[in-house]
Amino acid sequence: MHDIANHYADLLAEPGRISAEDVRRFRRDVFIDGVVSQPEAEGVFAMNNAVASKCEEWNEFFVEAMVDYTVNQAEPRGYLSLANAEWLIDRISHDSVVDSATELELLVKVMAKARACPEKIVRFALSQIVYAVLEGEGPLARSGELVPGVIGDAEVELLRTVLFAIGGDGGISISRAEAEILMDLNGKTDPEQNSPAWQDLFVRATANYLMSLSMARPPSRAEALARQEWLEDTEVDTGGFLSNTLAGFGKMFSRDFFDDVFTDAHVQLERAWREENERRAVQSVYANEIDNGEAHWLVERIRRDGAFDVNERALVEFIRANSDSVDPALQELFDRVA
Repeated sequence: MHDIANHYADLLAEPGRISAEDVRRFRRDVFIDGVVSQPEAEGVFAMNNAVASKCEEWNEFFVEAMVDYTVNQAEPRGYLSLANAEWLIDRISHDSVVDSATELELLVKVMAKARACPEKIVRFALSQIVYAVLEGEGPLARSGELVPGVIGDAEVELLRTVLFAIGGDGGISISRAEAEILMDLNGKTDPEQNSPAWQDLFVRATANYLMSLSMARPPSRAEALARQEWLEDTEVDTGGFLSNTLAGFGKMFSRDFFDDVFTDAHVQLERAWREENERRAVQSVYANEIDNGEAHWLVERIRRDGAFDVNERALVEFIRANSDSVDPALQELFDRVA
């Protein structure tokens, strides 16, 4: 790794600085075969870490090359294996925190491009936003602009983006692991100060987990995570809309970050739905119900901290209004919001 990194460093026109011309040279000479090998991927990471002054073109090239290697070159192609996920996490984090916004962008784009991702990297990606919200630190803290313990508009929308990116095989609905993280985050933040958009995301995403497992045709992951504006206006420019919403993050992410994530994730989700619908076509149709295990999970989660906050109430009210059949274990919670 060091040899190839030194080789790349020798190619720089100006030591200690990667210019746009350097990036063009890397694209033309180093990756002329169109394949990013593991030694080349290791070398690019080493260069990214070693050179402090980097042009915008380098960041775009870095993300592009690493996505191509982890998803399209390393086996199994098209999927992010556990080994590849661990390789990526190891290189973009220090003490379990992503070092830069560029590396967070890489993480999200890898998940959006892959047909399936291991749970470990899903938890890792979400943990970066949770860490920023609770501690006010990390690359997302934007030099102290975050208020620890409070979820702002930008953080809500970035959570949507990360959750949306985890599409593909088996990712059409919110998972137990993702729902656990959302419940944890809700319990550790101030419901009075959090963005009003947080309740919408928390309720619909958590309800998607609880209600999708046994429905004949559950609302899609996209429907669960979309802002109401997207559902009401099919002409909305999702990338531009999110870019405006996330203006608080400044220029942390590349210009095409949101467009790329949503385009790739939509492709994966549509493919997954086709396959899921084909599978369900030969099975019996289930009711839109919440079973005993799911009901007890929700009751335990709400009881865990002894509180029953406005967001949890909204979740229970949503379930009561939209589920055809629920386990009797939820009756206690229904009575509390009656």
